[in-house]
Amino acid sequence: MSTSARRPLAAAVLLLALAAVALWASSRATWVQVVSSDGLGEPRSQSLVGATWAAATTPLALVLVAAVAAVFAVRGRWTLLVAAAVVIVAVAAAVPAVGLLVTAVDPGRAAALAELPDRAEVVSADASRWPAALAVLGSLAALAGAVAIARAARGARGLSARYDAPAVRRARAEQASATAVTAATDGSGDVSGDVSERALWDALDAGQDPTAPDPSGPDRGSER
Repeated sequence: MSTSARRPLAAAVLLLALAAVALWASSRATWVQVVSSDGLGEPRSQSLVGATWAAATTPLALVLVAAVAAVFAVRGRWTLLVAAAVVIVAVAAAVPAVGLLVTAVDPGRAAALAELPDRAEVVSADASRWPAALAVLGSLAALAGAVAIARAARGARGLSARYDAPAVRRARAEQASATAVTAATDGSGDVSGDVSERALWDALDAGQDPTAPDPSGPDRGSER
């Protein structure tokens, strides 16, 4: 994989990891504090964490962790599909967080999520803004990671050729060697247009000299 592809890929992995951590931490923090009273005793306070108020937060964080592994496991067009999936995850995680930041807490929803008895009434339902803001930051990091994945997909076709199956590498090495021999025997000596640097290294790794003449080829030494 070229350096131009490795850098966006490394950035994507870092951003996805940060996004997953942010969403996970947000899911464990209190998003809404509900105070209720049933008329029989003192008002009761109950905390609704992110995993309760926005139930998808935790599984979305796990999806981002899976996306980190998928970045290393797929290639070609599948990489773009991973980027698209990350975008969907980022939007899904941001929607409830943004909703909590820009609107007031719905007492009815708070009562339902707190599983209050029918006789209980919500005295107050106050939102804690920073966990929602953390989820939004995680979503933005995931979006940036999706962009980095797309850039890496354009810069390279999946994983580096060093991870190809041995049969694929041998075939590439044989092709590189044959092309180099042809260029050497016809006197041009230029193999850069037909054989990539990666293919030449594969030939050397396979124990072949891509510049050595083919013993089965025509004897050009007799030509004058």
